[in-house]
Amino acid sequence: QVQLVESGGGLVQAGGSLRLSCAASGFIFSSYAMGWFRQAPGKEREFLASIFRSGAGTYYADSVKGRFTISRDNAKNTVYLEMNSLKPEDTAVYYCAAELTSRRVVYPNYWGQGTQVTVSS
Repeated sequence: QVQLVESGGGLVQAGGSLRLSCAASGFIFSSYAMGWFRQAPGKEREFLASIFRSGAGTYYADSVKGRFTISRDNAKNTVYLEMNSLKPEDTAVYYCAAELTSRRVVYPNYWGQGTQVTVSS
């Protein structure tokens, strides 16, 4: 059974940091590119970051470039999103996703259930 379980969300003040984790199981993690998305109330789901299945390359949305860092540990079947300089507009439910491709997540095969991040001003 495929599972993507996010953790690490919560309430943080503007300017603060959070580190999200996504633990994967039920599939060959190292064969999948991984990504992070978010969805704020009343808005569409937004791509944030993606990492090659090898970990050798990354992609970022302009809205988070320089503030967020995606990484993965294939030995632990886990992908991370380090978020710094958080802003109130970063408030959303954050999802990890997996796609059976070598590079960028565009059309995920699997989604996590999401973790809430709330940034207070």
